[in-house]
Amino acid sequence: MSSYKSTVKNLYKTVSLRKSHLLYMGRDYPLGYDYFRVKCHDAFWKNRSETDPAKIRQMIRHGRYMVKELEALYRLKKYRTLKKMYYNQQTDELSELLNKIMCHSRRLR
Repeated sequence: MSSYKSTVKNLYKTVSLRKSHLLYMGRDYPLGYDYFRVKCHDAFWKNRSETDPAKIRQMIRHGRYMVKELEALYRLKKYRTLKKMYYNQQTDELSELLNKIMCHSRRLR
């Protein structure tokens, strides 16, 4: 039982170099860290009396899954932001280039 307690605590709080955990992941949550922390705390508090090892393992797996989903969400958000910045800039440059080509080809006719 104590091994599960330390695993759950690590999932909730600890941040190592290779692993990001729930509270740390909440810092960039779209609705804010305070909202994320309260929801995360409530979820852990609700299941604090669970003693079935199989159920605890299942909840730990779900918590790790949520960390991976948050990482994917943040990567997607970053990708979309960068794409929007560069795509709009490249689109403007591309449209200018196409306009020059079209004007040049009309002159050649």
